[in-house]
Amino acid sequence: MLSKKTKHIVVLTGAGISAESGIKTFRDADGLWEGHDVMEVASPQGFRVNPELVLDFYNKRRKQLLEVKPNQAHVDLADLETDYKVTIITQNVDDLHERAGSSNVIHLHGELLKARSTFNDDSIVDWKTDIHFGDMCQNGYQMRPHIVWFGEAVPMIEKALDVCETADILLIIGTSMQVYPAASLMHHVPENTPTYFIDPKPSVVNQKDITLIQETATVGMRVFKKLLASN
Repeated sequence: MLSKKTKHIVVLTGAGISAESGIKTFRDADGLWEGHDVMEVASPQGFRVNPELVLDFYNKRRKQLLEVKPNQAHVDLADLETDYKVTIITQNVDDLHERAGSSNVIHLHGELLKARSTFNDDSIVDWKTDIHFGDMCQNGYQMRPHIVWFGEAVPMIEKALDVCETADILLIIGTSMQVYPAASLMHHVPENTPTYFIDPKPSVVNQKDITLIQETATVGMRVFKKLLASN
């Protein structure tokens, strides 16, 4: 039997966990992101057509991020590292997991507090201020948010798939599990892996080995920790 410390909890997180910190989920009920069509502000085509609009959109998101703090769900996830090996695979572009103390975080969709060159996707730098049109990399090309836009490859997906294959426990928090390729990750954990799904309105129901916790992230993490302790 595995000891607690060697058990690997793989956590998949989405917008729901950061919403309780005050970060708006980008997409509203009408499909718009802060009043913009998604393709205007989250696609390579949109950036080519109107780079100033796209940069302004992410500058506002970055400013908001720097004004909020991790919530108790983020903190509780970080605390799990005391007794377990924990890897967080997040669709979120914020740094709230890291600020809460989590040490092993994979960002599938990029990071808002980083920027990269439009010339070289691997030329990535920390960036906590506004990105302006005219901010250039060392090769003289425009800088852009380090965000995976629609239609772009997801560089970290292979690493995330490998991590899922080593899971002893899978925990899903605040994500619809409807957006691919992230949605495919839960199907790559070993067969019969205990899976817990924290969400007020979870989209995955009545599946084998899934324990639904129909609560917000902060309340759901308290329930999850009690379930872990009892098992």
